[in-house]
Amino acid sequence: MNEPAMTRFPVPDTEDLPEDLQERIADEREEAGFLPNVFPALAYRPSHFRAFFAYYDALVEHTELERAEVEMIIVAVSGANDCLYCVVAHGALARIYADDPHLAEQLATNHRTADIPDAHRAMLDFAVKLTERAPEVGESDFETLREHGFSTRAVWDIGSVAAFFNLSNRLAHMADMRPNEEFYDLGR
Repeated sequence: MNEPAMTRFPVPDTEDLPEDLQERIADEREEAGFLPNVFPALAYRPSHFRAFFAYYDALVEHTELERAEVEMIIVAVSGANDCLYCVVAHGALARIYADDPHLAEQLATNHRTADIPDAHRAMLDFAVKLTERAPEVGESDFETLREHGFSTRAVWDIGSVAAFFNLSNRLAHMADMRPNEEFYDLGR
């Protein structure tokens, strides 16, 4: 495959980027063993790169949710939005964090039929409803999550992850971000 990070905007050379972006990119390359294409793609606009990854870090590091739950939300929302990049990249992470090689495809195509606990189905129902029919989200949706044991802060986190990945999916579509070949086999 070896496709470019994105096709609709120029992908900057890492050595031409501000030092802080070069450092973040080097850290990500070392941690993953390859450089996920979202990093060079978003580096096209350094101030946006910083803001995007600062919020992403807050969502995955300072949350009431387990990391597998975060990735499940991302994959379900990205599936609803037909976002190839995020389904493939975060599908790999969902498989790894949930230790389930079949989970990502189930979540991306139809989370309602996935082999997941009822609490996770309620979590994903909420995230996908927020994605597809946000004005219809009402008090009963919040009550359902509370009945499944989600705290008020966890509900906020579910909604925040869904909202952020609606933004991310739209950026990926606009830029035509391409998933790295390495993601396809991770967690299998």
